[in-house]
Amino acid sequence: MAKRDYYDVLGVAKGASAEELKKAYRTKAKELHPDRNSDNPDAEAQFKEVNEAYDILKDENKKAAYDRYGHAAFEGGGPRGGGQGFQGNGDFASAFSDVFEDLFGDFMGRGGQQRGGGGRRAQRGQDLRYNLRVTLEEAFKGVQKTITVPTSVGCDTCNGTGAEGGAEPVVCPTCSGMGKVRAQQGFFTVERTCPTCQGAGQTIKNPCKSCHGAGRLERERSLSVNIPAGVETGTRIRLAGEGEAGMRGGPSGDLYIFIETRDHPIFQRDGVNLFCRVPVSLITAALGGEVEVPTIDGGKARVKVPSGTQTGKQLRLRAKGMPALRGGGVGDMLIELAVETPVNLSTRQKELLREFEKLEADENNPEGSSFFAKVKGFWDGMKGQ
Repeated sequence: MAKRDYYDVLGVAKGASAEELKKAYRTKAKELHPDRNSDNPDAEAQFKEVNEAYDILKDENKKAAYDRYGHAAFEGGGPRGGGQGFQGNGDFASAFSDVFEDLFGDFMGRGGQQRGGGGRRAQRGQDLRYNLRVTLEEAFKGVQKTITVPTSVGCDTCNGTGAEGGAEPVVCPTCSGMGKVRAQQGFFTVERTCPTCQGAGQTIKNPCKSCHGAGRLERERSLSVNIPAGVETGTRIRLAGEGEAGMRGGPSGDLYIFIETRDHPIFQRDGVNLFCRVPVSLITAALGGEVEVPTIDGGKARVKVPSGTQTGKQLRLRAKGMPALRGGGVGDMLIELAVETPVNLSTRQKELLREFEKLEADENNPEGSSFFAKVKGFWDGMKGQ
């Protein structure tokens, strides 16, 4: 069977430029690649035909011979395209590599990397997290804390370059600074991370003896942290540049401090408000009086207890709660009264209570009288059913 004209195979005119030939080849190769045409038994043959055509036409000498003699120029042992098309010059390798990346780039992880490796030379350090517990009093006033953070710090010996004496790294001789190398495997040109520089694009001739070329060392650092008034559990404080040191002079990451406030034996917090449960004696609750309560700032406050107070009654102290973190005033302190039943009574105390019981009337216990009246009605209703 006679061979098709190479220009017709690529779909270009005879006077097409090198750029037009390359563009046409890329289009045809992607269109006819066997992996994209598993249902077409002729795809592989057509794909090889496209490769053969481009292998001839991309070479100026071969192209001139073909333009003059046609296919006869490569018969009888002369230079042929065919399967040798994948071993041509750099233009062909570059063109086919582009086709390969278009077809399989997503599987090779191309989308997540920078070509050329240049962006990987100086790597930003990792962000760090530190959990810091503070007391409620510290959260109220604000405090300065000293923390010790295990992290990577820049090597002082080489100034973070990784090279002895602070010398600059040199371009990797294996990948010429690209961070990647290409290898041909049959029809395909495969790109992989450079084994010499591990994708950095640079190498260090004389690694620093302190950091062994990493540009950083493992150390513990002490930092002074200002905790503002009003912080609460979940508050996050960012310290820019105080995280892990970057690789080979790259910028440091950030340090994030997460606040947790400890439980308090007296106060419970809800946002900017504080709750305090205060017991009061049976006598004070019945007759009324005053009770002294603590405040979060270390002071004291006297609160009036109305006569006839029941357990659960709440009193409010304005502006005695927690400050808002970013301004906006101060919360309140809510006092919940708990009437305490006396215990460990003496004989005389019991006698007095029994005398008081004889003098009690329904109006002295309105809640109890109302409840038992409802209970009586419930029982009466059950009997009538």
